[in-house]
Amino acid sequence: MKSPNEPTLVVPRPQVPHRDLLQLQVLPDEAQLRADIERLRREKNAVILAHNYQRPEVQQMADFVGDSLGLSRQAAKTDAEVIVFAGVHFMAETAAILNPEKTVLLPDLRAGCSLADTLTAQGIRDWKAGNPGGLVVTYVNTTADVKAESDYCVTSGNAVQVVQSLPQGMPVLFAPDRYLAAHVIRETGRQMDVWDGACHVHEAIRPEDVQGQQAAYPDAELLIHPECGCSSKILGTIPELQLYSTEGMIGRAKTSPAQAFIVVTETGMVTRLEKDVPGKTFIPVSRTACCEYMKMITLENIRDSLVNLQPRVTVPEEIRVRALKPIERMLAIG
Repeated sequence: MKSPNEPTLVVPRPQVPHRDLLQLQVLPDEAQLRADIERLRREKNAVILAHNYQRPEVQQMADFVGDSLGLSRQAAKTDAEVIVFAGVHFMAETAAILNPEKTVLLPDLRAGCSLADTLTAQGIRDWKAGNPGGLVVTYVNTTADVKAESDYCVTSGNAVQVVQSLPQGMPVLFAPDRYLAAHVIRETGRQMDVWDGACHVHEAIRPEDVQGQQAAYPDAELLIHPECGCSSKILGTIPELQLYSTEGMIGRAKTSPAQAFIVVTETGMVTRLEKDVPGKTFIPVSRTACCEYMKMITLENIRDSLVNLQPRVTVPEEIRVRALKPIERMLAIG
């Protein structure tokens, strides 16, 4: 007989799974994904281009890893029939502009760019209307229709060189990154109108982030990208400091006597540095300096894009022809 103090057990009703919410997927096998990609790459005569900010496993799978300028050069000279761009949308557009006869794939069309989104073609046209004869210099981190309105494209690696080549005495608009523009103005002395845009990842890196890592690693050398919002304040305390493009960071790390470096840019750059400069230590300035758009590209969607030859990125011919000119000028200068 049940004791008066014995608790009453409550038996729940049988649970019926809500099938609309049950979306279980088998986790992909990375070794199988790699094997599939290798096979498809051969079958489709494809090349995989990956930006420095991509996931480590994507960088490892790529034929070429680099910055926007390096990847533009690779896209311009590749013999592959299919270009898989492990990057963001404007990069795939640039590859399509340079290779209208090839199939250019972006494995996830959601991979955009917060910096590119700050500038429109109409914004450039409005500036031109108020500055007849002026020159427009745009960062390669822009859409195809913006490039079509531009006179020159640049990357962080050649922006100073391109601006130095411009004739004196005419107005110049530098767009869209205001931090890269500040770096170019410091280096060249050229006064320019500056578009008020920025990369959300680089803008969020604070001087306090840099100083905190300096305190933790006092012997480490700073490698700071000119897109970073912290760069001007850091230069205020270390005026002799050099800023580096991502490719410039690799060159500096190879030649510097320092054995440790604080990498002040998106975290993916640490992967590239560790591969190209073995034996040295690379410390990300902040674990939160991570571009969610870059990280949308995965081995799984690279595999799927090669299977289906989709999603494909194309540029209307009228836009492509006009956008090609500033890109070719960029590639010709350096």
